[in-house]
Amino acid sequence: MAERARALELLAMPLYAGAWLCVLGAAVSPRWLSMSTSLLPAESYQLGLWETCVVQDAGGMECRALDGLLGLSPELQLGRVLTCASLAAGALGFLLAIPGLSLVNGCEEGGAKRSLGVAGALLGVLAGVLCLVPVSYVARWAVVRFFDEAMPEVAPRWEFGDALFCGWAGGLGLAAAGMILGVSARSGARAPPPRTQGNRRATNTVLPRAEYV
Repeated sequence: MAERARALELLAMPLYAGAWLCVLGAAVSPRWLSMSTSLLPAESYQLGLWETCVVQDAGGMECRALDGLLGLSPELQLGRVLTCASLAAGALGFLLAIPGLSLVNGCEEGGAKRSLGVAGALLGVLAGVLCLVPVSYVARWAVVRFFDEAMPEVAPRWEFGDALFCGWAGGLGLAAAGMILGVSARSGARAPPPRTQGNRRATNTVLPRAEYV
């Protein structure tokens, strides 16, 4: 059981860190949605949580920061709040999971170590869900607007950007890493404490002395 727990931890922690970096990249990227028009084929537009950009075919890019939180659409408001909450929960869960690993000897074996591992696992799953919700919500909004029959066919429509796929990957990775850590913490809890040969020798040497007395 102990070897299985260590193997799961070696799989979960790099996945945890990589998924958190994917969420961070999606949060700061302006490529949540992209749009190109037939009227200006040399330019395309990109929309993110914090800024909107105009990209030219020549390679230039000009970005402008979005207005305050109250002036944003509900989709972007939800994306900002939940994505920042996902990053905070993921960072806290990763820090709590480190001393709860069976590979780390800084914390004594027992309930406290197991509790830290479980807390890190739960926060990882929570961070994944908090990331998947805004990404999926923005994607649904883009799909609904794209197939809206009330809009004229010549009107430009938003399409999926690279940041949405990065957010999906990060959210699923955080949730998977949290579940793997939870399984490893459960496996480590079931592992019986090792009995060393030195303890057996000490017991064998004490019994004859007690009988002699």
